[in-house]
Amino acid sequence: MSNRTEPRRGLRGPRHAGHTVAADHLGALSLPVGDDGVIIGNDANNKPQLIGFHRPVPYDVTLIGGLWTAQVLALRAAGTGARVAVETGRVQAWTTPAQAAGAGLECVSLYDVGRVPPTGATVGSPVVVVRDCGMRPPRGRVVSSPWQSVLTLLPYLSPVAPRLMRSSALVGIQRVSPGEAEQIGRILGLARAEYEALPTLADGVTLWVAGREHHWVMTNPTDAETGLLGTARRMD
Repeated sequence: MSNRTEPRRGLRGPRHAGHTVAADHLGALSLPVGDDGVIIGNDANNKPQLIGFHRPVPYDVTLIGGLWTAQVLALRAAGTGARVAVETGRVQAWTTPAQAAGAGLECVSLYDVGRVPPTGATVGSPVVVVRDCGMRPPRGRVVSSPWQSVLTLLPYLSPVAPRLMRSSALVGIQRVSPGEAEQIGRILGLARAEYEALPTLADGVTLWVAGREHHWVMTNPTDAETGLLGTARRMD
């Protein structure tokens, strides 16, 4: 029998101390049902909108937009207790937010394109994989699975975008050109007023589409996010 310790596999998750609450305070607690997740911003009625990344089924999200929005989503996902794996060809752009996430805990890990290892995602340790791989992201070894969601960032409409949009449960669209907007409108079945508005969107505004549900959302950064990432911007 060997005493050798087997190496750890996958991403290392943060370790948190337990939380306690006095018995007489339990009545003040409430659990959201059906609207829990990562806050992505507010809609036109100033109602918070959320993405539920942590699911017992595979969940794919495509964002045609800017790096700023993807980084805000990654930081907020880490804030919910998820481990975040960023697959990127521009590691330098992610280094500062990755180091700042989790108050020093290793909850955001960076990997070169095609180098994300198996993550070992579970219900108690969910994972969000962010693919920031340019206009033509290669088919990744790591795909969505139970408790592991995948967010793919595309800076603009690209030849792979139609496939990704059709296969994603959720699609986010930020400011694009009129030609791109028209093509996106056909793929997603948007109303004419919706796709014609896409070229005019302000920085930080995203049209999120999940089947027949369409929501215009403004992502407003917290003070900490502004200090780390700057103000909202579409171009990088």
